[in-house]
Amino acid sequence: MKEQNKVKIAILLGIMCFFLTAGIAIQINTVRKSSTTVGKTMVENELRDSVLRWKQKYENAYFSLNKKEEELDSLREKVSTTDGSHIDLTNQLKNYNLLLGNTELIGRGIEITLKDGDPSILKGYESDYIVHDGDLYQIVNALKNAGAEAISINEQRIVVNTAITCVGNTVLINDEKVGAPYIIKAIGSPAGLYGSITIPGGYLKLLELEGVNVSVKTIEKDTLIIPKYNGIYKFDYAKISE
Repeated sequence: MKEQNKVKIAILLGIMCFFLTAGIAIQINTVRKSSTTVGKTMVENELRDSVLRWKQKYENAYFSLNKKEEELDSLREKVSTTDGSHIDLTNQLKNYNLLLGNTELIGRGIEITLKDGDPSILKGYESDYIVHDGDLYQIVNALKNAGAEAISINEQRIVVNTAITCVGNTVLINDEKVGAPYIIKAIGSPAGLYGSITIPGGYLKLLELEGVNVSVKTIEKDTLIIPKYNGIYKFDYAKISE
Protein backbone atom coordinates (compact mmCIF):
# COMPACT_ATOMS: atom_id res chain seq x y z
CA MET A 1 0.00 0.00 0.00
CA LYS A 2 2.84 2.34 0.90
CA GLU A 3 4.57 1.53 -2.35
CA GLN A 4 1.43 2.39 -4.31
CA ASN A 5 1.22 5.75 -2.50
CA LYS A 6 4.86 6.45 -3.34
CA VAL A 7 4.17 5.72 -7.00
CA LYS A 8 1.17 8.02 -7.00
CA ILE A 9 3.16 10.79 -5.33
CA ALA A 10 5.98 10.37 -7.86
CA ILE A 11 3.56 10.51 -10.74
CA LEU A 12 1.89 13.59 -9.29
CA LEU A 13 5.23 15.30 -8.78
CA GLY A 14 6.23 14.44 -12.33
CA ILE A 15 3.04 15.93 -13.68
CA MET A 16 3.55 19.07 -11.59
CA CYS A 17 7.14 19.36 -12.82
CA PHE A 18 6.00 18.97 -16.41
CA PHE A 19 3.42 21.75 -16.09
CA LEU A 20 5.85 23.93 -14.20
CA THR A 21 8.50 23.46 -16.92
CA ALA A 22 5.95 24.15 -19.64
CA GLY A 23 4.85 27.32 -17.86
CA ILE A 24 8.40 28.55 -17.55
CA ALA A 25 9.03 27.86 -21.25
CA ILE A 26 5.87 29.72 -22.22
CA GLN A 27 6.90 32.64 -20.01
CA ILE A 28 10.38 32.82 -21.55
CA ASN A 29 8.96 32.72 -25.07
CA THR A 30 6.51 35.48 -24.22
CA VAL A 31 9.29 37.65 -22.80
CA ARG A 32 11.39 37.08 -25.93
CA LYS A 33 8.55 38.07 -28.21
CA SER A 34 7.85 41.10 -26.09
CA SER A 35 11.51 42.18 -26.20
CA THR A 36 11.63 41.76 -29.96
CA THR A 37 8.50 43.82 -30.36
CA VAL A 38 9.86 46.54 -28.08
CA GLY A 39 13.17 46.57 -30.01
CA LYS A 40 11.41 46.88 -33.34
CA THR A 41 9.24 49.65 -31.97
CA MET A 42 12.30 51.57 -30.77
CA VAL A 43 14.02 51.23 -34.13
CA GLU A 44 10.89 52.36 -35.95
CA ASN A 45 10.57 55.36 -33.66
CA GLU A 46 14.19 56.35 -34.25
CA LEU A 47 13.79 56.06 -38.01
CA ARG A 48 10.59 58.09 -37.87
CA ASP A 49 12.31 60.80 -35.83
CA SER A 50 15.25 60.87 -38.25
CA VAL A 51 12.93 61.22 -41.25
CA LEU A 52 11.10 64.07 -39.53
CA ARG A 53 14.37 65.85 -38.75
CA TRP A 54 15.60 65.58 -42.35
CA LYS A 55 12.21 66.73 -43.60
CA GLN A 56 12.45 69.79 -41.38
CA LYS A 57 15.99 70.52 -42.64
CA TYR A 58 14.82 70.18 -46.24
CA GLU A 59 11.91 72.53 -45.66
CA ASN A 60 14.22 75.10 -44.04
CA ALA A 61 16.73 74.86 -46.89
CA TYR A 62 13.97 75.14 -49.47
CA PHE A 63 12.58 78.20 -47.73
CA SER A 64 16.05 79.79 -47.57
CA LEU A 65 16.62 79.06 -51.27
CA ASN A 66 13.34 80.67 -52.26
CA LYS A 67 14.20 83.72 -50.18
CA LYS A 68 17.63 84.09 -51.84
CA GLU A 69 16.06 83.71 -55.28
CA GLU A 70 13.59 86.46 -54.44
CA GLU A 71 16.46 88.72 -53.32
CA LEU A 72 18.35 87.93 -56.54
CA ASP A 73 15.30 88.74 -58.66
CA SER A 74 14.95 92.01 -56.78
CA LEU A 75 18.58 92.92 -57.48
CA ARG A 76 18.18 92.02 -61.15
CA GLU A 77 15.15 94.25 -61.37
CA LYS A 78 17.04 97.15 -59.78
CA VAL A 79 19.94 96.70 -62.18
CA SER A 80 17.63 96.57 -65.20
CA THR A 81 15.90 99.81 -64.17
CA THR A 82 19.09 101.84 -63.60
CA ASP A 83 20.29 104.41 -66.09
CA GLY A 84 23.39 102.39 -67.00
CA SER A 85 25.79 104.50 -64.92
CA HIS A 86 27.06 101.37 -63.15
CA ILE A 87 28.25 100.05 -66.53
CA ASP A 88 30.24 103.23 -67.12
CA LEU A 89 31.78 102.99 -63.64
CA THR A 90 32.73 99.36 -64.24
CA ASN A 91 34.40 100.24 -67.55
CA GLN A 92 36.25 103.13 -65.92
CA LEU A 93 37.49 100.83 -63.16
CA LYS A 94 38.75 98.34 -65.75
CA ASN A 95 40.60 101.12 -67.59
CA TYR A 96 42.17 102.36 -64.36
CA ASN A 97 43.33 98.86 -63.47
CA LEU A 98 44.77 98.49 -66.97
CA LEU A 99 46.71 101.75 -66.66
CA LEU A 100 47.96 100.84 -63.19
CA GLY A 101 49.10 97.42 -64.38
CA ASN A 102 46.75 95.53 -62.07
CA THR A 103 45.49 93.34 -64.89
CA GLU A 104 47.25 90.65 -66.91
CA LEU A 105 47.29 91.56 -70.59
CA ILE A 106 47.63 89.62 -73.82
CA GLY A 107 48.30 90.89 -77.31
CA ARG A 108 50.79 91.38 -80.14
CA GLY A 109 54.16 93.08 -79.91
CA ILE A 110 57.86 92.25 -79.64
CA GLU A 111 60.14 90.23 -77.40
CA ILE A 112 63.73 91.32 -76.73
CA THR A 113 66.33 89.05 -75.15
CA LEU A 114 69.54 90.49 -73.71
CA LYS A 115 72.47 88.28 -72.64
CA ASP A 116 75.86 89.21 -71.25
CA GLY A 117 78.65 88.88 -73.78
CA ASP A 118 81.21 86.08 -73.70
CA PRO A 119 84.42 87.42 -72.09
CA SER A 120 86.53 84.72 -73.74
CA ILE A 121 85.94 86.16 -77.22
CA LEU A 122 85.59 89.83 -76.38
CA LYS A 123 88.15 92.54 -75.81
CA GLY A 124 87.82 95.65 -73.74
CA TYR A 125 86.25 96.33 -70.37
CA GLU A 126 84.02 93.68 -68.86
CA SER A 127 81.40 96.24 -67.90
CA ASP A 128 80.86 97.02 -71.58
CA TYR A 129 79.35 93.67 -72.49
CA ILE A 130 77.37 93.12 -69.26
CA VAL A 131 73.74 94.25 -69.16
CA HIS A 132 73.24 96.93 -66.49
CA ASP A 133 70.18 98.53 -64.91
CA GLY A 134 70.75 101.67 -66.99
CA ASP A 135 70.59 99.61 -70.17
CA LEU A 136 67.19 98.25 -69.18
CA TYR A 137 65.95 101.76 -68.38
CA GLN A 138 67.04 103.00 -71.80
CA ILE A 139 65.24 100.19 -73.60
CA VAL A 140 62.06 100.61 -71.54
CA ASN A 141 61.99 104.33 -72.35
CA ALA A 142 62.58 103.61 -76.03
CA LEU A 143 59.67 101.15 -76.04
CA LYS A 144 57.38 103.66 -74.32
CA ASN A 145 58.31 106.33 -76.85
CA ALA A 146 57.54 103.83 -79.62
CA GLY A 147 53.98 103.36 -78.31
CA ALA A 148 54.28 100.24 -76.16
CA GLU A 149 51.08 99.79 -74.15
CA ALA A 150 52.49 97.31 -71.61
CA ILE A 151 56.04 96.19 -70.79
CA SER A 152 57.58 93.50 -68.59
CA ILE A 153 61.12 92.35 -67.82
CA ASN A 154 61.55 88.75 -66.70
CA GLU A 155 57.84 88.61 -65.81
CA GLN A 156 58.03 91.82 -63.76
CA ARG A 157 55.47 94.37 -64.93
CA ILE A 158 56.85 97.83 -65.57
CA VAL A 159 54.57 100.47 -64.03
CA VAL A 160 54.91 104.15 -63.12
CA ASN A 161 56.72 103.47 -59.84
CA THR A 162 58.86 100.53 -60.96
CA ALA A 163 62.44 100.82 -59.74
CA ILE A 164 65.27 99.13 -61.65
CA THR A 165 68.50 99.03 -59.64
CA CYS A 166 71.74 97.11 -59.99
CA VAL A 167 72.79 94.79 -57.16
CA GLY A 168 76.06 93.04 -57.96
CA ASN A 169 75.59 90.81 -60.99
CA THR A 170 71.81 90.96 -60.75
CA VAL A 171 69.13 93.62 -61.03
CA LEU A 172 66.24 94.46 -58.72
CA ILE A 173 62.94 95.15 -60.48
CA ASN A 174 59.94 95.90 -58.27
CA ASP A 175 62.14 94.73 -55.37
CA GLU A 176 62.47 91.31 -57.03
CA LYS A 177 65.93 90.01 -57.96
CA VAL A 178 66.31 89.01 -61.62
CA GLY A 179 69.32 88.11 -63.72
CA ALA A 180 70.47 87.62 -67.29
CA PRO A 181 69.19 86.70 -69.73
CA TYR A 182 66.73 89.59 -69.58
CA ILE A 183 63.57 88.96 -71.56
CA ILE A 184 61.70 92.18 -72.30
CA LYS A 185 58.14 91.90 -73.59
CA ALA A 186 56.17 94.80 -75.00
CA ILE A 187 52.61 94.88 -76.32
CA GLY A 188 51.94 97.24 -79.20
CA SER A 189 52.28 97.41 -82.96
CA PRO A 190 54.83 94.68 -83.82
CA ALA A 191 56.14 96.53 -86.87
CA GLY A 192 56.17 99.92 -85.16
CA LEU A 193 57.96 98.68 -82.03
CA TYR A 194 60.47 96.64 -84.02
CA GLY A 195 61.30 99.49 -86.38
CA SER A 196 61.80 101.97 -83.55
CA ILE A 197 63.87 99.72 -81.31
CA THR A 198 66.19 98.41 -84.06
CA ILE A 199 66.82 101.72 -85.77
CA PRO A 200 70.50 102.26 -86.71
CA GLY A 201 72.21 104.26 -83.98
CA GLY A 202 69.56 103.19 -81.47
CA TYR A 203 70.41 101.91 -78.03
CA LEU A 204 70.07 98.22 -78.95
CA LYS A 205 72.59 98.68 -81.76
CA LEU A 206 75.02 100.31 -79.31
CA LEU A 207 74.68 97.33 -76.94
CA GLU A 208 75.41 94.96 -79.81
CA LEU A 209 78.54 96.93 -80.69
CA GLU A 210 79.72 96.63 -77.08
CA GLY A 211 79.35 92.86 -77.17
CA VAL A 212 75.95 92.28 -75.57
CA ASN A 213 73.98 89.47 -77.19
CA VAL A 214 70.74 90.98 -78.48
CA SER A 215 67.78 89.15 -79.99
CA VAL A 216 64.54 90.78 -81.15
CA LYS A 217 61.51 89.01 -82.54
CA THR A 218 58.03 90.18 -83.40
CA ILE A 219 54.91 88.47 -82.06
CA GLU A 220 52.27 88.84 -84.74
CA LYS A 221 49.47 86.99 -82.92
CA ASP A 222 47.75 87.72 -79.62
CA THR A 223 49.95 85.32 -77.68
CA LEU A 224 52.26 87.75 -75.89
CA ILE A 225 51.35 87.79 -72.20
CA ILE A 226 52.29 90.64 -69.86
CA PRO A 227 51.69 89.72 -66.18
CA LYS A 228 49.97 92.06 -63.77
CA TYR A 229 51.82 94.18 -61.24
CA ASN A 230 51.90 92.42 -57.86
CA GLY A 231 53.32 95.29 -55.84
CA ILE A 232 51.58 97.96 -53.79
CA TYR A 233 51.29 101.59 -54.78
CA LYS A 234 52.53 103.80 -51.97
CA PHE A 235 52.75 107.58 -51.81
CA ASP A 236 54.76 109.08 -48.97
CA TYR A 237 54.59 112.71 -50.03
CA ALA A 238 51.91 113.12 -52.68
CA LYS A 239 48.36 113.89 -51.54
CA ILE A 240 45.08 114.44 -53.32
CA SER A 241 44.40 118.12 -53.82
CA GLU A 242 40.96 119.05 -52.51
